[in-house]
Amino acid sequence: MQLAMVGLGRMGANMVRRLLQGGHQCVVFDKSPKAVSDLAKEHAVASASAAEVARKLEKPRVVWLMVPAAVVDQTIAEIVPHLEPSDILIDGGNSYYVDDIRRAKELAPKRINYLDVGTSGGVWGLERGYCMMIGGPKDAVQHLDPIFKTLAPGLGTSLARPGVKRWGAPPSWAICIAGRAAPVISSRWSTTASSTG
Repeated sequence: MQLAMVGLGRMGANMVRRLLQGGHQCVVFDKSPKAVSDLAKEHAVASASAAEVARKLEKPRVVWLMVPAAVVDQTIAEIVPHLEPSDILIDGGNSYYVDDIRRAKELAPKRINYLDVGTSGGVWGLERGYCMMIGGPKDAVQHLDPIFKTLAPGLGTSLARPGVKRWGAPPSWAICIAGRAAPVISSRWSTTASSTG
């Protein structure tokens, strides 16, 4: 599967590496040209701008943002003009859930699928995998199952995959994020067998 990773800090870059190892194609972009060129040497597809990211992606485009919460809105403003209906935009950082609900509502008239995917795993995620709390339109979440399976813990040769339990709800209902109701959310993943929601 193909996606773009925007934001190539230690976590974003290692997520790209894990996806490449899992057979996916990654288009990469960062404000740091060196971060982009380093991953290009590892067979990622380099991009120098948001517009170039969009041009290099097959439709429906998938763009995963791994940028600080303070610059998510600015980054979205740069990428959205190059997206089309049915494309998928993911915030994988530590945004406040209220901001993610707002963003999903703002993008709904453009028919851009917005997913909130709180991701943890730090610098060890490349080897051990990443825990994700996934919220967004059900069809978009299901489309991305191959990506989530690759990123989840247990893919390494020395690690057994833990039980993966998935929760769903009627599309108009709510699954919670950070313990709060989030009306735009239709499903989530956990890489453990229990839930705190």
